[in-house]
Amino acid sequence: MIKFLDLHKINARFHTLFQEQFTQFLNSGYYVLGEGVSQFETDFAAYCGSKHAIGVSNGLDALLLIFKGYLELGILQKGDEVLVPANTYIASIIAIINSGLNPVFVEPNSATFNIESLTIEAHITPKTKAILAVHLYGQLCNMKAIQYLCKTHNLLLIEDAAQAHGAEDDEGIRAGNFGAAAAFSFYPSKNLGALGDAGAVTTKNEELATVIKQLRNYGTSSKYVNERLGTNNRLDDIQARFLKVKLNILDDDNDKRRAVAKRYLQRIANEKVTLPYYSGTKNHVFHLFVVLVQNREAFINYLKENGVETAVHYPIPPHHQKALKAYKELSLPITEKIHQNCVSLPISPVLQISEVDKIIDLVNDF
Repeated sequence: MIKFLDLHKINARFHTLFQEQFTQFLNSGYYVLGEGVSQFETDFAAYCGSKHAIGVSNGLDALLLIFKGYLELGILQKGDEVLVPANTYIASIIAIINSGLNPVFVEPNSATFNIESLTIEAHITPKTKAILAVHLYGQLCNMKAIQYLCKTHNLLLIEDAAQAHGAEDDEGIRAGNFGAAAAFSFYPSKNLGALGDAGAVTTKNEELATVIKQLRNYGTSSKYVNERLGTNNRLDDIQARFLKVKLNILDDDNDKRRAVAKRYLQRIANEKVTLPYYSGTKNHVFHLFVVLVQNREAFINYLKENGVETAVHYPIPPHHQKALKAYKELSLPITEKIHQNCVSLPISPVLQISEVDKIIDLVNDF
């Protein structure tokens, strides 16, 4: 069976280095917000091209802390509207709602799966205060156009870069360095994945960085001095150490993912299967390779019967989730079509060419 994602094989490459890091961690005697966290924060900020990286507990908390940070600073107010892709993973929307803000669902481009400036602009009202640009599946949104839109309308630009570690535009600007702040997830399946939950915020804003550092640690400015009503959203030191090891080969891993994607794109030829848009540049790191198939269940079962695991990202659009029943009457046909027909094919830096070719042959024969 070709696994959808072989996490054991991905992490086995780092076995010796992980053991070394664990020994250092154990011997340090300092296990929360220790040297491992500070070193990874420095390295990840430099990698993204940002001034600050703040390690936090997971990607959802990274988004929550950004919104709460701007609320603390008075730049956002409860009830403000945040424009968000209608087809994103529900975490993007949960973060907005749980911060006391209001999500406004924007349909994506049917080819790129990302929101774009013209559609975004049609949803801007006097209540709109921020845009959450989600680099879905690992592909950058058209950030120059969205940046211009935000400047024109005086809006905060926040990135959900949970799936886009290392994606960069034609000027070499990386995900996490386009907006006022960005949220990353290091969930184990991500291109840069921990061995548990982990996340980070990147920002160039000194004041926001200070507030988020306080909020993630009970609102403390120094030990037992609590300036804000914070939470416990700290990045585990051991996870930071593992991430620091894996960061060293992230670009190589992303190149391997692109190579698999290019092979799929060049060789899959089946009119029943719609391939994803790709410009051929580094703006896509292919966290996921998502195709559209009308007869999805038959396609998934066919591949499974022939030894290939797939996944669906995501089967239910956010506005049809019971948790978001207040939005169930929204008419979002593009989003609904994507969620009805999307299938993710295996893609990873450890997928063998022979496995890729087997998948291609099976897809072509469907």
